[in-house]
Amino acid sequence: MLDTLTGPDLTIDHVRAAHERIKPYIHRTPVLTSTYFNELTGAELFFKCENFQKAGAFKVRGASNAVFGLSDAMAEKGVATHSSGNHALSLSYAAGRRGIPCHVVMPRTAPETKKAAVRGYGGIITECEPSTTSREAVFAEVQDATGAEFVHPYNDPRVIAGQATCSLELLEQVDNMDAVIAPIGGGGMISGTCLTLSNLAPKMEIYAAEPDQADDAARSFRAGHIIADDAPVTIADGLKVPLKENTWHFVSSFVTDVLTASEQEIIDAMKLTWERMKIVMEPSCAVPMATILRNPEVFRGKRVGVIITGGNVDLNKLPWMKG
Repeated sequence: MLDTLTGPDLTIDHVRAAHERIKPYIHRTPVLTSTYFNELTGAELFFKCENFQKAGAFKVRGASNAVFGLSDAMAEKGVATHSSGNHALSLSYAAGRRGIPCHVVMPRTAPETKKAAVRGYGGIITECEPSTTSREAVFAEVQDATGAEFVHPYNDPRVIAGQATCSLELLEQVDNMDAVIAPIGGGGMISGTCLTLSNLAPKMEIYAAEPDQADDAARSFRAGHIIADDAPVTIADGLKVPLKENTWHFVSSFVTDVLTASEQEIIDAMKLTWERMKIVMEPSCAVPMATILRNPEVFRGKRVGVIITGGNVDLNKLPWMKG
């Protein structure tokens, strides 16, 4: 059973099984290119657009794998999680497709668009303060009251196996890549990327991208152990959570480097991508592009997969708007 596994137990067979399990509930998202960004960076960039995914984010992959992998007995009381947004709405989406309840603990500061999406998919929200400590304490109360199955946003092998299907598709869509880069918060997407690439393309470089103001993964990577910040402040709201043991296994074993970008660099990269590629992306998803622009020498001359992880952004509060 997947629910009894740990990160090191996962194999490429789990990824392939996850892909078959979730196919009816996800999109096979497109890969886009941009001559402008290729000329700007000196690299060939291939954007895997999970902002076009069901529920607007890659996290529907892991959530669907967890929900549809439950036995009927386990699913009876529903599922529960804590999340700043995309995992919350993705789990609500998957639970709704299976017809079971979904209980979600969200920071009161989470974007209203994400809260509305959770409710729209049938999720039941309990709010907490914007810190890891408050999130986990409030969640413990909710789970105790409901008895629902906990599906962690990222420290869950079922979720990691589901996220790994994104890079599985990317390998089928783009030949001869030299590197892949994705955002890192808790590490679910990066862990899935590591799981797939270490098995199917072991020579490929894997870069994680995060904000300067929430750089616990970069500091952990350099220190050789998890360093957890409780409540970092960054515009990239999806990247505020710390690594956990399952994701740390993949980060410490397979990631080439963790690169960071400033708040202004993230905003500039987000705006530039909107302007040039005409696609909606949220601040967390702009971090990889921001780190490529900050570190062009790392990527110059390479074929690079860039995972755009989601597009759930409040159009009334875009970061370059005044007031």
